[in-house]
Amino acid sequence: RNPVPVDAIPDIGENQQIVFTEWMGRSPQDVQDQITYPLTVALLGVPGVKTIRSFSMFGFSSIYVIFREDVDFYWSRSRLLEKLNSLPPGMLPAGIQPTLGPDATALGQVFWYTLEGRDPKGNPTGGWDLDELRSVQDWYVRYALLSAEGVSEVASVGGFVKEYQIDADPDAMRAAGVNLENIFEAVKMSNIDVGARTIEINKVEYVIRGIGFIKSLKDIEDTVIKVNQNLPIRVKDVAGVTLGPGLRRGVLDKGGAEVVGGVVVVRYGANPLQAIKNVKAKIDEISPGLPSKRLPDGTVTKVTLVPFYDRTGLIYETLGTLNTALVEEVMVTIIVVIFSLMHLRSSLLISGLLPLAVLMCFIAMKIFRVDANVVALSGIAIAIGTMVDMGIVICENIIKRLDEAPAGAKRLEVVYQASVEVGSAVLTAVATTVVGFLPVFAMEGPEGKLFKPLAYTKTFCLIASIIVALTIIPPLAHLLFTKKENHRVSGFKRFILPSGLILSGIGTWIFVGWVLGATLTYFGLIRLLSLALPSRLKDHTRWLENAAILALFVLLLATHWLPLGPERGDLRNVVFVSLLIGGFLLFYELFKKLYPFLLRRCLNHKALFLVLPTAVGLLGVMIWLLDSPLGCPAR
Repeated sequence: RNPVPVDAIPDIGENQQIVFTEWMGRSPQDVQDQITYPLTVALLGVPGVKTIRSFSMFGFSSIYVIFREDVDFYWSRSRLLEKLNSLPPGMLPAGIQPTLGPDATALGQVFWYTLEGRDPKGNPTGGWDLDELRSVQDWYVRYALLSAEGVSEVASVGGFVKEYQIDADPDAMRAAGVNLENIFEAVKMSNIDVGARTIEINKVEYVIRGIGFIKSLKDIEDTVIKVNQNLPIRVKDVAGVTLGPGLRRGVLDKGGAEVVGGVVVVRYGANPLQAIKNVKAKIDEISPGLPSKRLPDGTVTKVTLVPFYDRTGLIYETLGTLNTALVEEVMVTIIVVIFSLMHLRSSLLISGLLPLAVLMCFIAMKIFRVDANVVALSGIAIAIGTMVDMGIVICENIIKRLDEAPAGAKRLEVVYQASVEVGSAVLTAVATTVVGFLPVFAMEGPEGKLFKPLAYTKTFCLIASIIVALTIIPPLAHLLFTKKENHRVSGFKRFILPSGLILSGIGTWIFVGWVLGATLTYFGLIRLLSLALPSRLKDHTRWLENAAILALFVLLLATHWLPLGPERGDLRNVVFVSLLIGGFLLFYELFKKLYPFLLRRCLNHKALFLVLPTAVGLLGVMIWLLDSPLGCPAR
């Protein structure tokens, strides 16, 4: 209902606001002297301003007011509006009004589209002029998309803005005795409605007004400029009036052809993914009302919105990165735990709680206003490995203590003691990792905006893993690891579970897939075999089940990961993943055998061993004394 804002990339831009001022027809030097410089000097006194950058172009001025990072975005906008509204009279040329840019950032452009003529089958047809498409964009599409939740601005790009144009004839003007200023004032004064209060007739009050707004070319042509010897001089007597395109400074090109389109800018702090969904919903709503026409060849063409930049795909790929990392990490966890402990329930317990810890991380992201982007989600993906370690340490120690516990010991007490025994060590390990990220939290500027989300999410995940490992895994382990088999069940009931597994496996093989179906059938056959074996051989069936689970998840991991690429085939990928994981697990087993010897030698020679970390620490403290990485004077 209220998700974490999701975007593809982090916004590392500065905290800035844009003040835009238009002065048509003026040179950049005039704009700089009379608009840009006075406004820049006045805005320097706004609280929280760090610096101001300004640009003066032909006909307009752009001033970028950059605030300190600790200044609230909308508070800065209110201060700027307050300053612009309190400018002293005469500071700017008459009729000039500065405006504040949209409440968006540089990464706010999330959706671009074009307006094209399409037939009912969606094929391009043409038949629409650029001025027609620009009018549809400006007066229909733009207003509709602006109403979508989360949208700050919809800017029109390309095409021609339709306008009335008066082309004066110098010879006719000289003969009639009028000048350009007379024509300008006449047209200006004629394009107005005039109110004259009311008049009462027969106890009925009538509102009197003069209708004068221009609605057609004829209204302009018939406008009277002056009267010479009782002869009115109209605009059409000294000028030609036409509909024409307005001056422009750019075009929108698509495949070598000029088109009309627009760009949707998302509001600051809004959820870009949700804003794009709202825009698409609004497009579906207004599409039936877009204009259509019949071409000379009989084809019916309709104006259609065609997206050509949609950040949704990039956002979903960003979320897919986390999803892929989480799925593959769960499968690797099951493989490692089954190989190390030969205990299926513990692997399922640890892997099943990984999504819970990630969910807790997203809750913290929502509370601390950390947006989800590729950098923030990479922090979660990096932390998943450490999160798994917490559960493995707790579960392994619980299983070990349960196996070593005497027959009459209370299993709840054993689980508690096993959790307490390694709980402090696990907490210390996580604390050292969190402390290692403290320098990242001290970063400022673009570096801080880029890497702080990663540090936040990794810290949230580690804290969530501690909560899960110390408060959720022990009680669930007590429920799962202490369940005893009921050997008193006899007769037909003993065959219900194996038979159900076999039937389920056959159905899954037919309707879902052979891998899962073969696995369920295999488990059913193993359970049937265990019913016929003596009690001293039943333990071997557990090894067969674990081996099947291990092979299944290696196969699933290889086909999901495809490290060699899909073109190499599934068999080569399975062999590569098996060798890779087998090599790491073999190294782990060798290191586990060698670790007691290394630990004993280090404890027996403490002073000699501490020389290495001490030397590394000293080098880290003194590295700032060097002018260059090689120790040579910097040039």
